[in-house]
Amino acid sequence: MPARRSTPCWRNFRGPRTPAPTWHDQVMTLATTGQDVVDETGDAGAGLVVTATALLVLSVLMSIALLVPINSRVAQWTQGSVPADRKQQFGRWDRLHYVRVGVIITAFVPLVTGRA
Repeated sequence: MPARRSTPCWRNFRGPRTPAPTWHDQVMTLATTGQDVVDETGDAGAGLVVTATALLVLSVLMSIALLVPINSRVAQWTQGSVPADRKQQFGRWDRLHYVRVGVIITAFVPLVTGRA
């Protein structure tokens, strides 16, 4: 009888996974929107674009440094290797994700403000 593959534990705790937007999407959106702001506002808009870019870079760094390591650990879990502190790890990931989403939303505020 062939060996049965272990089911990744994230399926049991988190539901089906959905693809997340990549930093490429964020940067392309920023480049397009940011260029419009600079074209409409001149030099004043450039500062807004720099601010928004810095915030988006921060969100990417947060993903790489804080969220990806948690995702990597969870991906390695099997039914028999789930740590006792799994709920704390999920909670930490959720909190960091909410902060990251807040940073991303905040990154687009200067662009919208510059266009108003």
